Formats: sequence, structure tokens, C-alpha cells
Amino acid sequence: MIVYRYLSREILLTMLAVSSTLLLIIMSGRFVKYLAEAAAGKIAVDVLFAIMLYRLPGFLELVIPLGFLIAILLAYGRMHMDSEMVVLSACGMSQRQLLSITAVPAVVVALVVGAMSLWVSPWGAAQTEKLFAEQRSRSEFTMLRPGNFQRLNGQQVTYVESLSHDRLQLNHLFLAQVDHRGTTVAVARRGNQIIHPEYGQRYLQLHQGTRYQGRPGTAEYQVTEFDLLAQHLPEPEVSSAYDLEADGRDTLSLLADASPESRAALQWRLSMPILVLVVAFMAVPLSRTNPRQGRYLKMLPAILLYLLYVASLSSIRSAMEAGEFPVLPGLWAVHLLFAAIAWVVYVGPGKLLTGFRGAR
Repeated sequence: MIVYRYLSREILLTMLAVSSTLLLIIMSGRFVKYLAEAAAGKIAVDVLFAIMLYRLPGFLELVIPLGFLIAILLAYGRMHMDSEMVVLSACGMSQRQLLSITAVPAVVVALVVGAMSLWVSPWGAAQTEKLFAEQRSRSEFTMLRPGNFQRLNGQQVTYVESLSHDRLQLNHLFLAQVDHRGTTVAVARRGNQIIHPEYGQRYLQLHQGTRYQGRPGTAEYQVTEFDLLAQHLPEPEVSSAYDLEADGRDTLSLLADASPESRAALQWRLSMPILVLVVAFMAVPLSRTNPRQGRYLKMLPAILLYLLYVASLSSIRSAMEAGEFPVLPGLWAVHLLFAAIAWVVYVGPGKLLTGFRGAR
């Protein structure tokens, strides 16, 4: 019991540290991507952290299995280097017993990953899609960032020096639009959005400015100075309903749907906890090392096997969604293949060949 607690604590604490580091790296890269979209005016800044929070379970379901694999390699590799495994082996612990002890935290981690994959991650994906749908429906004024050139409404480029707190008044703005009639540039001291009292449509009123119209490279242009100029603003496309992708639908709805996309998404969600168990079975024999080899010798092949495992699952899922791969065996074929690889690594190629020769 003491050995079980010691080994489990070593694995889980190492997994927590490794997974936190990997999660920070992945989320930093994704946050930079969303920040660039916010700077371009595609999404509002105030929803960035909400999007990252909703995406967190989806990141965790891929990071935790890799963190668990690296944790076993680091924890057991250190114990091999410090001769702790030699002491445990002298006390009667076999590789099979070590594998059975490792299976307990592996099952716990698999249950956590399964809960995220089956329930939490789809909910987060649905909330993320809802946020993006709301961003597509928001007014152009909510997307404006002071001091930045932004593309709005297709070919229109806008620059605003500052905005009021309610984001309805623009100060020192620049508008440029290119269409089949040529190029139109307007510079105004201020602008504000109004609703026409008769037609109920939105208009942008520009005050105290100049408008330039013409075709670049020709002398055909007009310069108009104005005290007040109104420009019609098209209504944003408000979508109260939106189509969720398979990743954002709940698991029960996927069970009731026989489409290839739903079947592929369902198998993917069930694959995540199975992935944890297979990589745990694979990591125990790969952690065997000696002081001459070094504790990191088998780290690279183990990580490459994991990446190949996940890439195979992703490729087969894409093929299933495109109808190029049958639903059965589907992703289960990948699990069986890598479970067989884990068995070969556990038994050892030499013992396996000896067993085949003995059977003959």
C-alpha cells in the first residue's frame, strides 16, 4: 500500500507539472491568434478570456494524456536511475505488478479525460460557437479599435483616433472605400450613429470633414467639403440560431444521429480515455533504463509514438467524415494497432520472436 501511494503520487504530481507547462504553451499560442483577430476587428477584446475559458476543456483532453505519458517516463526513469526500481524488484515486485499499480492512476486520469471529452468539451465548444456567432452579429462600432486601421463591410477601411464610452461617437475618423465607381475617401472631425426616425435604418453622420472621390491614376476626382454628411449603414446579420458542428453537440444527440460526422465525433470522444490507458501500458516498459543510457533516452520515441497515435486518430476521423473510411472498424482499428505495439514493447521483440519459434 505504501509503494502504491508513493508511485501514484510521483506520477500524478509529475503529470500535473508537465500538463500545466504544456497547457500554458498551447494556450499562449492560441491566445496570440485570438488577440490578432481582435486587433483586426474580427472579435471584441472583452470576449477573449471567455473564449479561452470555454476552449480550456478541449485543450486539456489532449494535453493530459501526453502529460500522463511523460510523467510515467520521468517518474519511473528517475527511479531506475536512482536504483529504486532495483530495490523494488529485489523485494519481489515484477513488471506485471508495476503495470497493475500504474493502471489505478491511469483509470482515474482516463475517467477525468472521458468526462471532459464526453460532456465538458462539447459544452465549451458550443459556448465558443455561440460567442463567435454573437461577434458576427455585432455592430461595426463595437469592433472598432482606436488608433488602428480596420477593414469593415468588405472593402471599407476605417481609422478612428478615439471613441466615446458608449462607442456611439467617433472622433477624428478616416474612411476609405474602393468599389466599381472608384475610390472614396472621407475625413471628418467626428461622427456618430443615428437611427433614421422615418425609415428606422442606421446612418453614420460625419461632421466637419472632406470627401474625395475619383479613380486613382486619373484626373477625374471630386473634392467635397461638408458640415454634415450621412452614410447608410447596413444592418448586421443577426443570427439567433446557428448550426453547431459535431464537436459542439452533446453526446446524446450524436448517439441519435447516424451521419458519418456524428459517428466520427462520437468515436473521437470515446477514444480519449482509451488513449490514456494505451499510452500508460506503453509508457511502463519504455521507462525501463539504466544509468549508462540516461533517463531521457526513450523520451523521444515515446513522444513520437504518441504524436503518431493522435495523428492517426485525427486522419481516420477526417476520412470517416468524408466517407472515405468505414465507420466500423473506424477509430477502433487505430486503438487495436497501438495496443498491439504497446504489447510488443511490453513483452519485448526478443521474447516475442522466441515465443513464435517455440510455437512452431
